Amino acid sequence: MEYDVIIIGGGPAGLTAGLYCARGGMKSLLIEMGMPGGQAANTDLIENYPGFPQGVSGIELMQKFMEHALNFGLEIKMAVAQSLDLKANPKKIITSEGTFLAKTVIIASGAVPRPLNVPGEERFRGVGVSYCAVCDGAFFRDKKVVVVGGGDSALEEANYLTKFAKEVVIIHRRDAFRAINVYQNRVKANPKISFLLDTVVEEIKGESKVEKVVVKNVKSGEIKEVATDGVFIFVGTVPNTDYLQGQITLDDRGYVVTNAELGCSIPGVFAAGDVRQKTLRQVSTAVGDGAVAAMSAERYIAEKLTT
Repeated sequence: MEYDVIIIGGGPAGLTAGLYCARGGMKSLLIEMGMPGGQAANTDLIENYPGFPQGVSGIELMQKFMEHALNFGLEIKMAVAQSLDLKANPKKIITSEGTFLAKTVIIASGAVPRPLNVPGEERFRGVGVSYCAVCDGAFFRDKKVVVVGGGDSALEEANYLTKFAKEVVIIHRRDAFRAINVYQNRVKANPKISFLLDTVVEEIKGESKVEKVVVKNVKSGEIKEVATDGVFIFVGTVPNTDYLQGQITLDDRGYVVTNAELGCSIPGVFAAGDVRQKTLRQVSTAVGDGAVAAMSAERYIAEKLTT
């Protein structure tokens, strides 16, 4: 079966693109390897999405996105995109659940948390090392945890973890945070949170579970051990673009390069959300991307493929 558009990824960008495409009368399929919602669904409270002055949980907001898109006729398929042939006509998407054809493709496969790549990280993943406070915070009730990072996510998640943990230590490699002031003010005012600045994690240690981290002060060179029951890592993201290698132009970090209409280096292929090269990655910007990509795909079919 051939679709007008296939959207790869079911986060806020993909769901918005699906909503716009389906509402516009395009035969639309969204391919998602897990539950739709992306990283936004793992966010405890989204406070800066317009229309929710008291904030809204990420999973609630994403469920509303999905319901809205389904109401307009978007099809959703649970599958993993394994390889693509974007130069073919129609374009070919090979997945774990079969091969699908489309006139246009919107890449919205998002990004995943960047690992620290230190000894012990992989060994203790899932048994003390986590990249999602909402997912795993409750396992650390009345325990001590460390949070690695200094951006919005790190400070927001550190504050969230104090709902469960008795003590949270934020470890950041610089002497100042990159997060917006509202998050900085909250962690500084939280009595459960302390800080290790100018510090990096060198190793995560333990027997059957995490017991300590080895840290180094980047200015003095001092190395010491910090006891902890868990390590939450928030040091940026890595785009989900391995399956795109050799297909479209990516930047040196692996993000998809797009033009003003969110078109990629191959005609009829567009990208939206965290997967593309951009300066701000928020639910609101993902929504904008999804709408632009959908309209660009519709325009491409009307102008380039309709005789």
